Amino acid sequence: MVLSSVIFTILIGCSTQSVIADHSEPGDGIYKDYGDVNIVTTIDSKWQVNLQTILRTGDGQLINVTESTANAAYIPHRITDHVFDTLMGEKEIITIDNTKYEKVQYTYTPTLEHRFMGLYPIFSEHYDLEFESTPEAREQMNEQKDFSAWKIHYCATFEGHGFSCIPIFQDLVPTMTL
Repeated sequence: MVLSSVIFTILIGCSTQSVIADHSEPGDGIYKDYGDVNIVTTIDSKWQVNLQTILRTGDGQLINVTESTANAAYIPHRITDHVFDTLMGEKEIITIDNTKYEKVQYTYTPTLEHRFMGLYPIFSEHYDLEFESTPEAREQMNEQKDFSAWKIHYCATFEGHGFSCIPIFQDLVPTMTL
């Protein structure tokens, strides 16, 4: 058995508070249209995302550590600040070149189904995401692993969209296969 976990380290120069939005509000909303979200890269933005994936055996022995700092993206909306400020855990203030940043480390160990679906959820309320699969589908999930696209999905009910999981932060790392 192989265990996989991911650590997103996110730095932000400043933050704001508030929550709601969709494609019907003025300016850039969360959604471009009914189903697609607005995503932009972190280049020249206030966000810096470091993604570190750690691969271990079932008994905890380290197999691999991979880190990415150059391919991140996020939703350019105040909901991203809300998720960072309220749902990602304790913040640490760090100083780099006389600039203060807020740093948060978010760790998540996905299930096989989460990895296969590319769904790494963070919730404002408690939701149970249940996956039903046949033994054949689970075997296929074990054979076809793609660990390269990592996204933190904020799962909530959005006005006009219902319950949805949107990729607040995402990053790419080289694929790890065993």
